Amino acid sequence: MMRITDDLVDAAVAIVTDMLKFDQPADGVLSARFRATRLGVRERAWVAETAYAVLRRKRLLERIVGDGGTPRRWVLAALVRLQGLSQRQLAEAVSARETDWLAEIKARPEPTLNLAEQADLPDWLVERLLARVGEDELLALARGLNQPAPLDLRVNAVKAGREEVLARLTAEGIAAEACRYAPLGLRLKGRPSLARHPLFLEGQVEVQDEGSQLLGLLLAPRRGEMVVDFCAGAGGKTLLLGAMMRSTGRLYAFDVAEKRLAKMKPRLARAGLSNVHPALISGENDVKVKRLAGKIDRVLVDAPCSGLGTLRRNPDLKWRQTPVSVEELTRKQTDILAGAARLVKPGGRLVYATCSILVEENEAIVDAFLARHGEFSRLSAAELLSKQDIALDTGVDLRLLPHRHDTDGFYAAALERRT
Repeated sequence: MMRITDDLVDAAVAIVTDMLKFDQPADGVLSARFRATRLGVRERAWVAETAYAVLRRKRLLERIVGDGGTPRRWVLAALVRLQGLSQRQLAEAVSARETDWLAEIKARPEPTLNLAEQADLPDWLVERLLARVGEDELLALARGLNQPAPLDLRVNAVKAGREEVLARLTAEGIAAEACRYAPLGLRLKGRPSLARHPLFLEGQVEVQDEGSQLLGLLLAPRRGEMVVDFCAGAGGKTLLLGAMMRSTGRLYAFDVAEKRLAKMKPRLARAGLSNVHPALISGENDVKVKRLAGKIDRVLVDAPCSGLGTLRRNPDLKWRQTPVSVEELTRKQTDILAGAARLVKPGGRLVYATCSILVEENEAIVDAFLARHGEFSRLSAAELLSKQDIALDTGVDLRLLPHRHDTDGFYAAALERRT
């Protein structure tokens, strides 16, 4: 068991203090703070998980601590009430006064919580979810979202097979198993550092949530086709699509952020893909987009969204997003989907996807698009996956949820252009 020192607790408190400003993503706070410290790998993992525990259970901790709560008190309460550390384990890290306070905290009965506090979600989000699901389902979803995410890998089929990679990991003592749905997915038990592992350096594996892998399978690009990843970001799904195309055809990776596209280039080289063409665009009406109108076989729109399906990895998002920010995002999503749709040729496929659990970012966007674009029709996501021997039926559209599928929360609709 790791020795808990005052330096470790101080590091966690400093990070929580910065995270609770909510002026930048939590993972960015971690990266900046860790660059300025000399903590080892185990210590960083402990500090990160402690800080994320505070973000996940912020409402519960506020009730436990009561008035006068501070980042330090929330961290100590999380260690005792959520992670089950004893006062003896914390003896080196706390003062005598804090020891007495922790004894009192540990002895307190569980507070009476309202529904939003039980779910550890903001009131506005609970209200929106309750419009679609009952209280029991909402709490089950919240429990799933408030758990740390597992570490999933995607095997790069251009360079390796899943069984081959699984055997290699097992031989090295890294516990892993095949993912439940994704045919190239592996789920690791624990969170070993893979950044310098030969499998990663050689481009045989990439870190990618199983749900994210399934989005590429809905698009199902084929060899020799012209394909667009419309909101490519740093290229996680682009790499999957390029591998599915066996590095043939032409795959355009569009994004409005030059920094994100720059991060893609070394990943493409590592993956051994030569068919990917990253391109910076100013928006959905960029001339690069207009030139390809009606020429593309498959288009993936992984739209910018609230990210509320990824709270297992990004618990700060539930406190950073607001009804106003979601409304702004829905306007962007509407415009992006309409712009990307112009690329699709007759008989081509368009997949709209988000990592959100909100109807207004998902079904509502697609329903409104189809009402305006009679040349498109919905395809059955379950049938598309079944053709690839994936037994996953969530209805006509794909809806993945952590408490049901043990993935991040994802939504996707597959559309076909008829004329």
